[in-house]
Amino acid sequence: MNIGIFTDTFFPQISGVATSIKTMEKELTKRGHNVYIFTTSDPQADLEAEQGKVFRFSSIPFVFFPERRIAVAGTQKVAHLIRRLEIDVIHTHTEFSMGLIGKKMAKKFDLPVLHTYHTMYEDYLHYIGKGKLITQGVVQRLSRAFCESMDTVIVPTEKVQTSLRRYGIPNHIRIIPTGTEFQSFKADRFDKTSLQHTRAALGIAPNDKVVVSVGRVAQEKGIDIIVKAFPSVLAKIPNAKLLIVGDGPARKELEELAFTEDISKSVIFAGEQDWETIGRFYQLGDVFVSASTSETQGMTYIEAMASGIPVIAKTDRSNEDLVLDRRTGRSFRTDAELPEMICGLFQEPEMANRLVTNALHHIQNFSAEQFGANIEQLYMETCENYGWIDGQRTYEPLDQYTVNNYVLSIPAAVLQKREKKVRKYHE
Repeated sequence: MNIGIFTDTFFPQISGVATSIKTMEKELTKRGHNVYIFTTSDPQADLEAEQGKVFRFSSIPFVFFPERRIAVAGTQKVAHLIRRLEIDVIHTHTEFSMGLIGKKMAKKFDLPVLHTYHTMYEDYLHYIGKGKLITQGVVQRLSRAFCESMDTVIVPTEKVQTSLRRYGIPNHIRIIPTGTEFQSFKADRFDKTSLQHTRAALGIAPNDKVVVSVGRVAQEKGIDIIVKAFPSVLAKIPNAKLLIVGDGPARKELEELAFTEDISKSVIFAGEQDWETIGRFYQLGDVFVSASTSETQGMTYIEAMASGIPVIAKTDRSNEDLVLDRRTGRSFRTDAELPEMICGLFQEPEMANRLVTNALHHIQNFSAEQFGANIEQLYMETCENYGWIDGQRTYEPLDQYTVNNYVLSIPAAVLQKREKKVRKYHE
């Protein structure tokens, strides 16, 4: 199958969306499919390494999120590539520029089109006119307008599914959690001497207890809650350190907050790190903490669990099936609970070890392999309804066909539609 992925965000940009798409691309390729990425230009991209697999289009920084980009041209080029690459299915991962182009191409060539809804935009309205220019109602209407023409909308959790139903989106919605390459985070992947050098470079002493937070350093991530909790942690565990891995618009504000709380010497800002080596920074931590309630799934929780460190997360519907309190991690409802939970995991290593063991077992359903299999199955189901798959570009009066060991039936009503698509494709 030839798959076209349309996204405004892709490596070398660091984000959960980019990671999800890269994982999907690798797993589908392993399963015998051809995956092509249609995305925005990026000054840091390795165009030589990407040649033939990633197609970039002229773009400019998005005014409200300068680290993200918006395509400004490319429709004709995309149409040419759709024909040349014989794309079978289009999968969009953004509601903006490249997503709109993907929708247009699906309509033009009558191709199956799916969309993954990655972002709870209601939690990001403060970036646009401090929440006064765009309201929640506008977000709901725009989301509905984009999604309602999709064959299937993919969401990572029930939390997102419930929100989209509240928006009035009538489409078929499939819950498919993004998978994680567990091997990338296992402790035995990292040399102990190298980890010691990294600790020393960051100013972490051998006996320090490290709380690690990984992700975009932004208001909606709730990192200020962790910083405000840290004076109480230091009162009981003076050699504790807070390691914040990532970058973003709230960094300066958080640095000032650490100074105000008089804990600057105990808070380390490591900055943005390459995804290929991010596992190293989890290994520096003794406890992982997230206070975000804006996640659609929370990939960092799974990465921390795969890294073998206990997880503390603020209670939210995005993590309710993952962070099971006192079973696979700790979950706090009020900010006042956080310092005690952190200290408890430092002071009770047996409980911390039990949480780690349970979590490693619990996340097996979130593997990259399972993710790839789930996406492939959905593509097959969607393409079955189109009778349009795996490069078969001419009408054949078949009752069924086989692709990658899947036996798929073609509904009789589809056969006539298929001939029409083939004619339209070659116009």
